[in-house]
Amino acid sequence: MSVYLNDIPLSTAQERFQRALAEAGLWRVLGVETVPLDEQALNRVTAEPIWARISSPHYHAAAMDGFAVRSEDAEGAGPTSPITLRLDPAAPQANYVDTGDPLPLWANAVIPIEHVELLDAEGRLTSEVRHPAFIRIRAAVPPWSNVRPLGEDIVATQLVLPAGHLLRPVDLGAIAASGHATLRVARRPRVAILPTGTELAPIGSELKPGDIVEYNSLVMAAQVQAMGGEPTRFPITPDDFAALCDRVREAAREHDLILLNAGSSAGSEDFSARVVEALGTLLVHGVAIRPGHPVILGLIRRPADAQTEDGGPSLVPIIGVPGYPVSAALTVEIFVEPLLARWLGRRPRQLPEVEATLTRKIVSPAGDDDFVRVVVGRVGEKVLAAPLSRGAGVITSLVRADGLLILPRGVQGAEAGQQVRVRLLCQPHDLERTIFCIGSHDVILDLMAQFLAERDRRFVSSNVGSQGGLVALRRGEAHLAGSHLLDPATGEYNLAALRQYLPGVPLRLMVLVHREQGLMVAPGNPKNIYGLNDLIRPEVRFVNRQRGAGTRVLLDYHLNLLGIDPSLIRGYNQEEYTHLGVAAAVASGRADCGLGIPAAAQALGLDFIPLFHERYDLVIPMEHAQSRLLEPLFEVVGSAAFRQAVAALPGYDVRQMGTLILENQHV
Repeated sequence: MSVYLNDIPLSTAQERFQRALAEAGLWRVLGVETVPLDEQALNRVTAEPIWARISSPHYHAAAMDGFAVRSEDAEGAGPTSPITLRLDPAAPQANYVDTGDPLPLWANAVIPIEHVELLDAEGRLTSEVRHPAFIRIRAAVPPWSNVRPLGEDIVATQLVLPAGHLLRPVDLGAIAASGHATLRVARRPRVAILPTGTELAPIGSELKPGDIVEYNSLVMAAQVQAMGGEPTRFPITPDDFAALCDRVREAAREHDLILLNAGSSAGSEDFSARVVEALGTLLVHGVAIRPGHPVILGLIRRPADAQTEDGGPSLVPIIGVPGYPVSAALTVEIFVEPLLARWLGRRPRQLPEVEATLTRKIVSPAGDDDFVRVVVGRVGEKVLAAPLSRGAGVITSLVRADGLLILPRGVQGAEAGQQVRVRLLCQPHDLERTIFCIGSHDVILDLMAQFLAERDRRFVSSNVGSQGGLVALRRGEAHLAGSHLLDPATGEYNLAALRQYLPGVPLRLMVLVHREQGLMVAPGNPKNIYGLNDLIRPEVRFVNRQRGAGTRVLLDYHLNLLGIDPSLIRGYNQEEYTHLGVAAAVASGRADCGLGIPAAAQALGLDFIPLFHERYDLVIPMEHAQSRLLEPLFEVVGSAAFRQAVAALPGYDVRQMGTLILENQHV
């Protein structure tokens, strides 16, 4: 049976790979080395148990500054019946000690210096701390008070840390206290990362059409380092079978694992599977996961003249990592992390999980395990998961993701409102400081997120359009929504929509900005597009916003005023979910124009034809408007710094920013 792009279940692929590694003697700790006990030992993994060589402390130690005494000599002392103790070196009843000093053999307690009266040889009060003749005490002291007895922290021969423990800063102190100056740790696995592709360009180079910046190796190397391995990034290898074979052989000489990035599919220039087959054994080509299905798993022969730990040739595992950035990053998490954990002798990483409510329906391929990126936030008593872009090339979907929702094979999706389990990529406590915004897109929301980050708030926005945002508020799935829905009958913004979607709900409706809307066109406006009437010209390609977006409503309103039939517009049904998405479509030549805001046009170097002015509001249910969570948001909106930052962008009028249209009212 051919193994070329023959998708098999994830569990089957993992079992096949692990079985081959075990048969090759590679499903074990790779090696052990002795390292000095210093800060370089941090994040290493103990290769054997660490037993205490000495006790800590290894003597009875004073726990504070004062006087060492026998507790029985202080019996009966009280406020009205003080006892005087002598400090005669020949027959002492008390002896001055500093914190950490050894306790005299005859003593069993320490009286803090502030609890004694110092007396000279004539019995008079004195300020001489270290050499008084007597001390007077007015309270008894129990045995071993204010003393750190031998072995209080560590007793010689006890287990300090087990094998397979990931060393933290405090662990280094415990190891030192137990008498060790060196420790035995698992050798870090050496991982070679080989980016391939004729179209790749190094980071920072001048790009021409068709060039792709090679950053997968950067991401994968950082992942490997965080997992405890030692990554080596090789130069880009072009799509040439012989060159790829040579580069893989080179990597196999000194590395424990090879990550061969890109070329893992079945196209004419996808050589990775052939390389693995030529140099060793191809175990898997294609795993039923999304994103990342063209994964390659195999074992190749180490060059016979390479130096290995056992002095002879051996096998090297190789993973063909898909070229799309999200696929590459997830492949490392799914296949590399468990392998490095085994080689280091530690447990595989377990992400914390939460139960969450899905905010919108998602469709999943029935035959694959689908890894869905989501943003997560708490709204009231609900923890919510909002799906992000599904594209395997959208690296920012992982940057923005708070977690992964894994839909297993055989499941064709999940419905809005369904309870799902999410593996968190953030810390659980981050959810408590997250402001969840669902609704209309505007670039100043990203600016607001930065200002809120300085006030210890995470601002997470999901762009579903103005109507979608109001629906989310009705379902209790957001703290606020951005909206600019024009009522064709009255010319008002948002009030009619609030009556429709949020009847009876006490609200705060606050003006964020007034802004321009117009047509974004290529630099120089080569198609001479100046108004909506130009959209019906047959040579003009338009890109629209999605149904429910305020910009789509605004367009339809003005098309109706002009008597223009939308069906005559080429591209009317081609949709994007953000102003930047529309701008990108125009900048790439996929469309000639689209309706949007000037800040998006400026961001991608487009010309802008102003057509309309509109009001963009924030809709906030009062239960959230009055919460401490949103207090920093109102501080930002009222700040001069935020107003100035927004006013510096093209097309915004901030004079009414923060003005309340509704306050604790419903419409």
